[in-house]
Order: sequence, then structure tokens, then C-alpha cells
Amino acid sequence: MESRKIVYRETGIVALGQVIGLALMYVVFALLNRFDQSVLLGGLLGTVLSIANFFFMAVSATLASDKAINQDVKGGKSLMKGSYFLRLALIFLILFAGIKSGLCHVLSSVLPLVFVRPIITIAEFFRKGDVKQA
Repeated sequence: MESRKIVYRETGIVALGQVIGLALMYVVFALLNRFDQSVLLGGLLGTVLSIANFFFMAVSATLASDKAINQDVKGGKSLMKGSYFLRLALIFLILFAGIKSGLCHVLSSVLPLVFVRPIITIAEFFRKGDVKQA
């Protein structure tokens, strides 16, 4: 039960960061006079995919750690590898379809996937600050 709360909390943090990053990206596209419907749809698609990717990665990691605790390390590793491959393949196929159809702008679709690492880094920076104060 505790791991479920952690997964939801961390996914919420990533989702909040994604929304902020998406808004900033839209502002930059608007300032460059390049904002259109394809940028809007691409950004939304990329954001939803990156949040879903993070959520399913966290769920898979939790399940794999449960397997490792139950002395099934090999099963945990194969679960993580399979999850990684499946998530990447789905992201690729969905992005490819959106971009190839012309509905989504390439850069606005892919950038939200890059936002995840900086979001996690910033969240950890603030989390460490909270720990020092407590």
C-alpha cells in the first residue's frame, strides 16, 4: 500500500512539472510565432506519453522490487527489461503515428519526453532542502 502512494506522489510531481514545462514550451513557440494546432496537439501528446511512461516505469520498478524481496531477482530483472522495451515501443509507435499524420509537430511532441529528467532533478533538489530543514 505504501509503495502505491509513493508511485502516485512521484507521478503527480512529474505531471505538475510536465504541465509547467508544456506551458513554457507553448510560450516559446508563441514568441517565435510558430504556435499552431500541430504544436498544441504534439505538446499534449508528448506530455501524456511522458507522464504515462513515468507512471508505468514506477509501477514496474515497484513490482520488480517486490519480486527481488521475494528472492526472485531474475524475474524482477526480466520484468524491468520487458517493461522498458514495451514502453519504448509504444511511445515510438504513438509518436510516429501522430507526427506522420501531420497532426503533431515533431519538436513539440518529443520535448516533453526530455522534460522528465530535469523535473526529477529539480524535485530532488527541493526534497533534499526539506530534509535538511527537518
